[in-house]
Amino acid sequence: MIIAVNEGRKIDLDERALARLGDDIKGWGMALGFQQIGIADTELAAHEAHLERWLSEGFHGEMAYMARHGTRRSRPAALVAGTIRVITARMDYLPPAARPLEEVLAEPETGVVSRYALGRDYHKVLRRRLQTLARRIEERTGPFGYRVFVDSAPVLEKALAEKAGLGWIGKHTNLLNREAGSWFFLGEIYTDLPLPVDAPAPEHCGTCTRCIDACPTGAIVAPYRLDARRCISYLTIELRGSIPEPLRPLLGNRIYGCDDCQAVCPWNRYAKPTAEPDFAPRHDLDSPALVTLFAWDEPEFLSRTEGSAIRRIGHDCWLRNIAVALGNAPTSAAVIDALRSRAAHRSTLVREHVRWALAQHGLEA
Repeated sequence: MIIAVNEGRKIDLDERALARLGDDIKGWGMALGFQQIGIADTELAAHEAHLERWLSEGFHGEMAYMARHGTRRSRPAALVAGTIRVITARMDYLPPAARPLEEVLAEPETGVVSRYALGRDYHKVLRRRLQTLARRIEERTGPFGYRVFVDSAPVLEKALAEKAGLGWIGKHTNLLNREAGSWFFLGEIYTDLPLPVDAPAPEHCGTCTRCIDACPTGAIVAPYRLDARRCISYLTIELRGSIPEPLRPLLGNRIYGCDDCQAVCPWNRYAKPTAEPDFAPRHDLDSPALVTLFAWDEPEFLSRTEGSAIRRIGHDCWLRNIAVALGNAPTSAAVIDALRSRAAHRSTLVREHVRWALAQHGLEA
């Protein structure tokens, strides 16, 4: 989400005042519920080269917008004119009350939803806090140029967070923090304030390959190289068409996203549960029965996912994902009845995946 505010005049602050302002921004951010704030410049040439290689290999799949945005993603001033600094904020999201991921993965009749999507849509939560932080800065400086971003614009958020000292990009391509693991959201304020920048954090993956070894579909094709076309998060969230048949059995009971590479990371032993009530699980999505979710009609889906990141995939993709999980579940009367109830669904996409799921149980639609 992007929020345009005052284009602003140039702020005339001396070096000492800017240093104090940088420290105060971090304190104000912590008071607003962020766990860490860092400040980076906008030089991302190395990350731009990595992005261009990734795109040239076709690893972005059907996410055409990744290529369409061009250098606006890696050159902040091309996205927001006048940007010379990026304030990055980190907010933990691991819900303490959620049923443990490994338990849900071990129950094939139960759906697995990525931990980040169990509660309220993080875009709204972070956007509101970052907007409040920007207004607090404005009280100190007067009008200045800024925009707030939360994961819905062409922003290299992990690269900027790495530069700002919030962590390093791990072999699974997620940001890792030595004291907090990786269960956190990121948000940014692009600004024209010449704030002092933080030092990048050193890399601490070493020789560990647990994330690579744990990926169910082999999407981490090499350290720091992710083929999104094989990633379960891409397949269940970004992809709008048919999930490739060879990959369907590998999804298991994962119906929205995948956390396997994070779950096995040794640094996540230091992850701290969130205190944010907005990130608490809703509608028992931390341990939902697949047949129950498959029975949701579109109005119920829209009602139960109101204010949730899940809603963006739409009802048809929701049913597509669950049909695959039901195809991977043990054969039972409840599973077969659920699948047959959608065999004549209006959506070709849903019908195709239901037929596949029934065939997994030795049946025809």
